[in-house]
Amino acid sequence: MARTTQSTWQDVLAFFESRLFRDVQMANLFPDSKTFADAIASAPFDVLCQRYEAQADEPGFSLQAFVDEYFSLPAPAEATSPVKAASVDDYIREMWDVLRREPDVPQYDSLIPLQHPYLVPGGRFREIYYWDSYFTATGLIADGHSDVVISLFENFLDIQAQVGCIPNGNRAYYHTRSQPPVLVLMFELIRDQLTDAQRQRAIAGLKAEHAFWMDGADSTSHQHPAAQRVVRLPDGSLLNRYYDTDPTPRPESYREDVHEMQGLSDEAAQQRLTDIRAACESGWDFSSRWLADPQMLSSIRTTALVPVDLNCLLYHLEVRLSELSDDARERDRYHHAAQARLRAINHYLYDAKHGFYFDYHYPSASQTPVWSLAAVVPLFTGLADQQQADAVAEHIETKFLQPGGLVTTLNTTSQQWDSPNGWAPLQWFAAKGLSRYGQASLANTIATRWVNQVNDYYTAHGVVLEKYNVCDRLARAGGGEYEVQLGFGWTNGVYRAFRQGLAAV
Repeated sequence: MARTTQSTWQDVLAFFESRLFRDVQMANLFPDSKTFADAIASAPFDVLCQRYEAQADEPGFSLQAFVDEYFSLPAPAEATSPVKAASVDDYIREMWDVLRREPDVPQYDSLIPLQHPYLVPGGRFREIYYWDSYFTATGLIADGHSDVVISLFENFLDIQAQVGCIPNGNRAYYHTRSQPPVLVLMFELIRDQLTDAQRQRAIAGLKAEHAFWMDGADSTSHQHPAAQRVVRLPDGSLLNRYYDTDPTPRPESYREDVHEMQGLSDEAAQQRLTDIRAACESGWDFSSRWLADPQMLSSIRTTALVPVDLNCLLYHLEVRLSELSDDARERDRYHHAAQARLRAINHYLYDAKHGFYFDYHYPSASQTPVWSLAAVVPLFTGLADQQQADAVAEHIETKFLQPGGLVTTLNTTSQQWDSPNGWAPLQWFAAKGLSRYGQASLANTIATRWVNQVNDYYTAHGVVLEKYNVCDRLARAGGGEYEVQLGFGWTNGVYRAFRQGLAAV
């Protein structure tokens, strides 16, 4: 398509660095910085930037009027649900169509166009999201929509080939960061329904995913232990961290990030922004997991941490690749990588004294003190031994289990990935992981409490939420950079998957 009718997503990146974009974001024209980052322009971005430069300093110029004339803004997130149904199950079945998007028609906007239909989470999240889509897919499978899951999967392979990774979401401003590597989990949901050609393409995509996360490994040393997303530990083993290669304010949270930079040197500001972006790659944005002081976002240190969940998911990817590859030497390489990662996880991330997994702060060679539900991912991926799993299960039951499900961490903070909030992905990881180790009763308790939480909140308020206050079940969840969102993809998915197979979780 000719450039006169669309912008490439690379064109949008230049727009994000323009005076026009900066002035709009800092003028506080919109309560949510993501609004303007998602706007559709009426002409190429460089044309509008030139027009703005020519007009902005003229007497009587109105920035609001300029934006109104040349940009179409996304509809605001709904405060109430447009879908009204007698039960939450009926609501979710209708929401599969509401959240569905057809292949993108390229426009002057920040979307990276997708060629196949996809689902958005809902609310302010108007694009596909990487790790969200796996949890949404569990419910789509339960409701007989495996064709949609295959479509989601194909989109991720397409965007991986285009961008070089599977980005956080299909927006240009997400192109330098990914999310927890769940492509292999999506593959496992639909593997038997793929054609041979699709299966071979999928395996190539899984290998590319692994290569993305391991990029930089050859540059690490004891003197320089971290490069990109790879960390070399004191014994020479390699584990991974979350990272982002762009140390600038996030376009979708521009004003908030500029505020975080105030008073910092250039070097300190870049480090702060890199840590903020890395936390966004984790999906846990934000949580006391990433903070030196649980109550201060300014103490964020994400890139200095080796996270439990990330490394367990990469272990699972390596195990699966060791089985899927057609080449014997390649199979051995992935097998040895998985075994080395298993040993490193047990050495650096498992605390035998407490019987729990903790993130590792590699500059101080010590585990962090934050108890979080990341510790259930070793069970979900099957790398824990039975003794470790039983120890984790005891802590989950006695420390994390609340009336509405599992609380995210044991720290109560102003961040959304902390107490008192609970999130669908972590209920899923926990219940499936515990069931794998013979903890069916606890797994069923978690699933039942989560199902009841979602159902009872829907009965009281007529909406399904992105997250829930699992301690005070009918209170609205809070915390974080934005209001709690309605919809909501991964809550719908996990709820329906739990409902289908509660006794077999």
